[in-house]
Amino acid sequence: MAAFATARNAAPSPLCQHVLHVFPSFGVGGVPLRMVRTINHFGKRFRHTVIALDNNFEAAGGLAGDLDVVLSPVRAQKWGTVHAMLDSALVLRRLRPDLLITYNWGAIEWAMANRLRPGSRHIHFEAGFSRREADSQIPRRVLFRRWALARCALVVVPSRLLEDLACRVWRLPMERVRYVPNGVDVARFSAPARDVTLGFARRPDELVIGTVAPLRPEKNVGRLLRVFATLDTSFTARLVVAGDGIERRELERLAGELRIADRVVFTGQIVPEAVLGTFDIFALSSDTEQMPNALLEAMAASRAIAAVNVGDVKSIVSEDNRDFIVPRDDIPAFAAAIAKLLRDPEKRRALGLKNRERVVAAFSQERMFAAYSEIFALGRPH
Repeated sequence: MAAFATARNAAPSPLCQHVLHVFPSFGVGGVPLRMVRTINHFGKRFRHTVIALDNNFEAAGGLAGDLDVVLSPVRAQKWGTVHAMLDSALVLRRLRPDLLITYNWGAIEWAMANRLRPGSRHIHFEAGFSRREADSQIPRRVLFRRWALARCALVVVPSRLLEDLACRVWRLPMERVRYVPNGVDVARFSAPARDVTLGFARRPDELVIGTVAPLRPEKNVGRLLRVFATLDTSFTARLVVAGDGIERRELERLAGELRIADRVVFTGQIVPEAVLGTFDIFALSSDTEQMPNALLEAMAASRAIAAVNVGDVKSIVSEDNRDFIVPRDDIPAFAAAIAKLLRDPEKRRALGLKNRERVVAAFSQERMFAAYSEIFALGRPH
């Protein structure tokens, strides 16, 4: 059975709705950071328990200190799906949350447990897939999702691609699938600092291509390194990789193998507003995405985008920028898109302004919070 310990604990208020969040991980990444912003926005309207199934709570550093949030580590599971589901059911019975929110495939046993013995209103957030499901759904997982989410009050997705998948492949009723695009704090990225200390001094004629990503396999930063290595060396260009993760050592090795190590900077973990102002071009090279936060942040910082066409990326950027979104596995096309932007400073500036206008109009944080307020209210007793 799962064992709980309180890492952050305020005196519970019986007047607040209790929300139990079950994350595969609460480490630094798109979904946890987005929910940290959401929890902070809601303030004391709710009390929260956060379970991270890998016991990684790094994202919790961004939570406001005066909120009623309990971080609950769990013992590592050594059994299969059935045991994990039964164990989850026991914890749900003990905690009795008003609202259960599960996140992505990694928390599916908790969705199954609540389906087996409904005790809480359940909402599931599905934000995307690992590299294993980048090209097609795993049949076993499809069947699990169909059953586990069949009686969910709502399934929330950030992309039209996922919305279609949930209805067509998982066979969920359309009225219980809600498209809510991710939102960005536009003001936070309105004037990003340029050329702060990143481990190099920019030469006067040097252009910077950059990406912001956790260094995990599905982000395929290796693809971006290979693209950068093919660029005409007449460009005085540098590649900045902002982020950290399990692939960093391998990526540094690859940069050496490609003979570009002297022109690539790995910053480690860093807040995006500290680097986005230094980028002349923001590049995204993932195998799989739906609606990446880093893309929205780069757009809010008025950056031109060169990216592979995954998830909703092509429809997210401004219309003029869509010519620079290329097929995922076409390295020559990706390199050509970057090279074209490197040659044209006026195009980069114009696209950056259009991208910012697009974010302000369609992907503001305020729009997302308003939608989440309605969604969280589904857990309130009537």
